[in-house]
Amino acid sequence: MIGIELLDGRALAVAVDDDGQVIARAVVENAHVGVAAGDAVMQLTAGVDRPIGVAAAMPDSPAVAEAVEIVGRRFASVTPRSLVPAGTAAALAETWIGAARGVRDAAFFGVAEHAVAGFVRGGVPVTGSRGRAASVAWLALNPVEREDYRRAGCLEAEVAAAGIVRRLVWRVKAGDRSRVQDQVGGDLSAIAVEHVLEAARAGDGVSISVMRDTAKYLGMAAANLVAVLDPEMLVLGGIMASAADLLLEPVRTEVGRRLPRPMMDALTIVPALLGADGAAIGAARLLSPTPAGGA
Repeated sequence: MIGIELLDGRALAVAVDDDGQVIARAVVENAHVGVAAGDAVMQLTAGVDRPIGVAAAMPDSPAVAEAVEIVGRRFASVTPRSLVPAGTAAALAETWIGAARGVRDAAFFGVAEHAVAGFVRGGVPVTGSRGRAASVAWLALNPVEREDYRRAGCLEAEVAAAGIVRRLVWRVKAGDRSRVQDQVGGDLSAIAVEHVLEAARAGDGVSISVMRDTAKYLGMAAANLVAVLDPEMLVLGGIMASAADLLLEPVRTEVGRRLPRPMMDALTIVPALLGADGAAIGAARLLSPTPAGGA
């Protein structure tokens, strides 16, 4: 089974066996993500047309539609119906072979380049009437109206990688001093989220403050998901897993502050296990003859 995740300027493809083990992996960078996806699949299949699942954080975007069309010209099995939200795919993967293995009702919430979420109920992914269920990027957590909120969604604008960097840059421009400035030689346009995480771990006050604010937004969003979906388990992915030392406990604490005690006591919160491959694995899983969520 082949699964692809379409990312910003690159594509990640995996080939998995019937047990979910990744047997081959390819990452191709290209500004035209459809070309990148086709090249990545070619590395795994040597041009043999196989069933291919595709995941993307923003499946409604024109760029994603164009990418699917481009891949479809090279591999007939790829059609618009092959496309699923990345959060849905990651949720399915984590319940198949990841942190929520065997859990029948689980929610996934992850933040990296984008903010995504997905939900599996009774072992079956819940996608909504038009495939937009759990479009967590658009959670409205701030009454202020801003252009970036209208463009990408309130939550994503605050907690995705670009949003974290933007908030640190705003602080620096407002006069706060951060060691991140030294890391990038004063070139604020060169700051990446990894610089902020590294500085926070090293005790940089501005970076710590930015990550605290990030954890608050993440915790609020996670609490909203739990209140609406009532899952057995909440799986936290992206930087909440890769930077668990900075975010996992603060997010867990914030969720606890926002939910009633009985709801919190019944909930298990865990970091994701599948890392960057999760959405691609889930996209491949949707092609399996075994029912989604089955053993």
